[in-house]
Amino acid sequence: MIWTILLIVQGILILFILVSKRSRSEKEPPLDKGVIPWLGHALEFGRDASKFLTRMKVKHGDIFTVRVAGRYVTVLLDPSSYDAVIEDSVSLDFTRYAQVLMDRIFSLRLPHHNPAVEKAMMKQHFEGESLSCLSSTMHCHLQSLLLQAQRPCHNQTDWNTDGLFSFCYSLLFRAGYLTHFEGEQKSNRTDPIAVYAEYRKFDNLLTKMARTMLKPEEKRTAHSVRVRLWDLLAPAGLGEGSGSSTWLRCYRHLLQEEGADEETQRRALLLQLWATQGNVGPAAFWLLGFLLTNPEAMRAVKKEFSKISGQDSAQCPLLDRLQHTPVFDSALEETLRLSAAPFITREVVQAKTLHMADGQEYKLRSGDRVCLFPFISPQMDPEIHQEPQRFKYDRFLNQEGSVKKDFFKGGRRLKYYTMPWGAGTNGCVGKRFAISSIRQFVYLVLSHLELELCDPEAQMPEVNSSRYGFGMLQPEGDLAIRYKPRRSH
Repeated sequence: MIWTILLIVQGILILFILVSKRSRSEKEPPLDKGVIPWLGHALEFGRDASKFLTRMKVKHGDIFTVRVAGRYVTVLLDPSSYDAVIEDSVSLDFTRYAQVLMDRIFSLRLPHHNPAVEKAMMKQHFEGESLSCLSSTMHCHLQSLLLQAQRPCHNQTDWNTDGLFSFCYSLLFRAGYLTHFEGEQKSNRTDPIAVYAEYRKFDNLLTKMARTMLKPEEKRTAHSVRVRLWDLLAPAGLGEGSGSSTWLRCYRHLLQEEGADEETQRRALLLQLWATQGNVGPAAFWLLGFLLTNPEAMRAVKKEFSKISGQDSAQCPLLDRLQHTPVFDSALEETLRLSAAPFITREVVQAKTLHMADGQEYKLRSGDRVCLFPFISPQMDPEIHQEPQRFKYDRFLNQEGSVKKDFFKGGRRLKYYTMPWGAGTNGCVGKRFAISSIRQFVYLVLSHLELELCDPEAQMPEVNSSRYGFGMLQPEGDLAIRYKPRRSH
């Protein structure tokens, strides 16, 4: 037994030495291993990826390789060169790292799953007439939930108080849950408030699960919350009578065809709950927060909304009515520029020469990872967006009010000047539905409620820096608001 242990220790030491001795080869990106053996930059990367990668960019330029917990990650921050990664499905693989995260976060393994088939199926349900039906259902649920939110007011002079993040996340999550997972079913419905309460516990631990940094007590909490959510979601999508959306029923049928058992299907439903509901609430928070703390922007959006306010009716979904809202669209795009911060990650499955837009070439090693972080560039790049830290609601409008699409870096017109939805074949399929949901929510809130800051001088809260890389950012703390019904409603 002792010899077995000694051999294992020896093997680990040899592997450690081999990994630690890596050096930069000719034509490879600059290599920065950090001062801590094996761990490298993992702690700084996980604590605040934006700050760390910005520091690396200043030190090394638009491409560099860093060591992170024994892995080597090549980070590319030149948006003019992003297509060299996004469009390569031969040397670079999207699914392997996604499978790692599925296992760590959702305890989910889908060995026979075909992402291309799933994406094709989802497009059928999130475009065209299916999208209109989803948006109409979402509209009805949002109206109903907003009406319930007003009930604590005894009369129209009473104010409700809340945190803006809590207000937005709770309402949009519950409306989205009812739209996708419960539909119009009236009996035996799982309480969406209970689902949201458990989901928030799960969401608060998500980044630690992804980085395998949970403390013992947090591991127990994560396990119990996952089990509870699996149980709550178990009935969703089982058949025509489940009340779930057509998309969810088709998704469950696809899993069955791929041989996934009942337990695996329930775990996959939690993945879809996070994918569909994890970003719209935080996005709406940032948008309303920026509007509340920028009176000029709020006036411009309200003026645009007032032109269509007389058409309000549950039978006429906002997706069809608000086709031309350039001011709102610019404000939303600007919000996403400031608050959408996903990583675009690929595994290098075979050695590749990366051709940069400036003519430089770099070799990528098989077994490494490649990571794009559009939040740093293009979204927060001062050469592309002047005063990038500042919210400018009209940043994406030309002087005459048309949509602005011309942005430049190094004299080159950019294809990617903001990337909140990813790009290429792995871009977000639910983009249009998410935009529709945020648009409907903000419109209904501003047209039905008197909404204001409890402290007129309040500023937006700081970002939770651990959320970089996982979609929409979330705040540290909240923004105190008060609201009451508008007299006209």
